[in-house]
Amino acid sequence: MTPKWWHDAVVYQIYPRSYCDSNNDGMGDLQGIIGKLDYLKKLGVNVIWLSPVYRSPMDDNGYDISDYQDIAPEFGTMEDMQQLLAEAKQRDIRIIMDLVVNHTSDEHPWFIESRKSKDNPYRDYYIWRQPKEDGSVPDDQGSVFGGGAWEFDETTGEYFYHIFSKRQPDLNWENPKVQEEVHKMINWWIDQGIGGFRLDVIDLIGKEIDKKITGNGPRLHQLIQEMNQATFGKKDLLTVGETWDATPEIAKLYSNPARNEFSMVFQFEHISLTWKYGDKWNPIDLDLPQFKRALTKWQVELAEEGWNSLFWNNHDLPRVVSKYGDVGRYRVESAKMLATTMHMMKGTPYVYQGEEIGMTNVAFDSIDDYRDIETLNFYKERTENGVAPETMLAAVHENSRDNARTPMHWDQTDNAGFSQAQPWIKVNPNYPEINVEAALEDQNSVFYHYQKLIELRKALPVIVYGDFEPVFEDHDKVFGYVRVDEQHRLFVLNNFTSEEVVLNIPTELQAANVECIISNYDYRQQIEEAVTLKPYESFAVLLPA
Repeated sequence: MTPKWWHDAVVYQIYPRSYCDSNNDGMGDLQGIIGKLDYLKKLGVNVIWLSPVYRSPMDDNGYDISDYQDIAPEFGTMEDMQQLLAEAKQRDIRIIMDLVVNHTSDEHPWFIESRKSKDNPYRDYYIWRQPKEDGSVPDDQGSVFGGGAWEFDETTGEYFYHIFSKRQPDLNWENPKVQEEVHKMINWWIDQGIGGFRLDVIDLIGKEIDKKITGNGPRLHQLIQEMNQATFGKKDLLTVGETWDATPEIAKLYSNPARNEFSMVFQFEHISLTWKYGDKWNPIDLDLPQFKRALTKWQVELAEEGWNSLFWNNHDLPRVVSKYGDVGRYRVESAKMLATTMHMMKGTPYVYQGEEIGMTNVAFDSIDDYRDIETLNFYKERTENGVAPETMLAAVHENSRDNARTPMHWDQTDNAGFSQAQPWIKVNPNYPEINVEAALEDQNSVFYHYQKLIELRKALPVIVYGDFEPVFEDHDKVFGYVRVDEQHRLFVLNNFTSEEVVLNIPTELQAANVECIISNYDYRQQIEEAVTLKPYESFAVLLPA
């Protein structure tokens, strides 16, 4: 495999409105991010993934773009963006932009023109269909955010298609002019000096609406290859596609370098295993053997073709320590264990803001305190259809996207040091105990564990390129694996429970003298025939060659 700069990189995702508010208007901004670059440099990350900061009416917090080549006033100006790029570059940090090209805002000039008349030059930039003879919707397709996917527009008497909010009309990628416009815009951003793109729900652009095909449409990979060729293909940029329905075989199509598509994709198989029947609002407990099989499959299947992204968290997902760890007695230990589990695998790790200090889910008492459009829509829909409000609120506490979107905890002062004004969404009340200032003062904090993991990835090629071999595959309490290259054998062992676990270690992994490179308890000096793991204990050891 030809080495790439992003193979040993670690990416840090910033959700700008929740990161740091420099002008005290209650919303995070670009100057706030600039002021925290030294913190990120200390952590050791060398890439920032920036959730959308483009001009937007913020129906979906910026994932509804009204101008791709301008900055939302809430976040700052284009000059602020250029300053962020320059200041980050001085610290050897690259910025990758979150790019949404499946849909735009209904306030984008293209859509404003498109809805004026059926013969408008921009009409076919979007997906329009006539009503059925009885005037009803063209078909029964649903929106990801609840309700139907068709919205009637009185001006022309037709329906437009929106797979997300009705204020996020889908672009028509069957129209070559849409492709040309998007390619032109991508190249404009490349010229600004960015380090790459995260492409939002990119697996939907090949849709064939009349056949009810949305994800993985037949022209999808052709469209991506044409995008690659016209834009980032020869620029050595990091590109990662968000692909909810990807299998390993599909992921190889995206990320095999020979195919000229993306650097890697986000797949979500391990995330959706705790959703009953694929419904996030119907959460179920983690089945660890099943979970391990999913992660192992991706490690093994993409070993020679393609590249993995490694992540627990993002702006759409609950906090990992709340999902799989213990936010009570063992919050620090379980947060470290989960970090080690993921960062010792093969792929590019992504750290979501606050993950590095062990931030947790929030449990607001009232649905009125939530801001996420998906959460609010589904709460309304489900409770109106008979789900008890307390049942739905419990599901919101577990899986709402707002769990990740409460303001970043910087210190113990009001509003966690995020802003001197009332934040756009309430702060998690546990910020006095969990914050950056406290973490930096404690050498045993979650922060320094992440810092060490990032240092190790840059120092040990076996973490980046070594083969992956699972151990204890059917064990229901531990996740173990070995990473192997020509120089090293790295044994990683993680207890996913609050119980002590006694393990019989295979002979080939026993050693009288090992180099423990990271642990969340005392460093081990040997691996004996039987090992007793403490609650949420986790370690990685280099075995004798």
